[in-house]
Amino acid sequence: MNPDAETTPLRQYSTLDRLIMLADQALRLSSGLAPEPDRPSPAGDLPEPELDAAERSHTAGLMRVNHAGEICAQALYAGQAATARNPEVKMAMKQAAREEIDHLAWCEGRLRELDSHTSVLNPLWYAGSFAIGAVAGLAGDQWSLGFLKETEIQVEAHLEEHIDRLPEQDQRSHAILAKMKTDEAHHAEMAADAGAADLPQPVRQLMGMVSQIMKSVAYRF
Repeated sequence: MNPDAETTPLRQYSTLDRLIMLADQALRLSSGLAPEPDRPSPAGDLPEPELDAAERSHTAGLMRVNHAGEICAQALYAGQAATARNPEVKMAMKQAAREEIDHLAWCEGRLRELDSHTSVLNPLWYAGSFAIGAVAGLAGDQWSLGFLKETEIQVEAHLEEHIDRLPEQDQRSHAILAKMKTDEAHHAEMAADAGAADLPQPVRQLMGMVSQIMKSVAYRF
């Protein structure tokens, strides 16, 4: 044990240090260099289904949308954590982001199994979502948590839709999306318990419209 360990001060990061770390994180995540997941894929040892070309392309499109959604989630959390005022809220954002790294890795792994690719627009999704998350954080912790809660509610709904649209025989993709849906519901509850404000209806509708645009584009690209 280092005898000076107790007296060694923790490193204090400058604003420039933090900006560099945020940029590095953005580049790694959007280019497919996400950290290893903490949990194994829910697909486990489920057999690879027999899919025809159309089913494989459709499934890959859905999983690409979900992977892009997780890129957006990482950026939102990073933006919100960067501007959160309450240290507990900041830590909650970082913990939720860490848990959703698993989702990112699971979706990316499934896309590889389907011989497909992640969205080529991931850097754009990340940049836009980080900006939205930072603005939400600047609005105040209650509104930031409210934005998080509404995001997770909408993501849970679209995961349910995707589960219904997957080929029935693709139990590997089904298992991944079902577990993601459970986790998203937990994050929405976390935000509510932490004091999330209810967003105005026009804001919720705008979020839904933006989400639909992203899903439509990411499905193809």
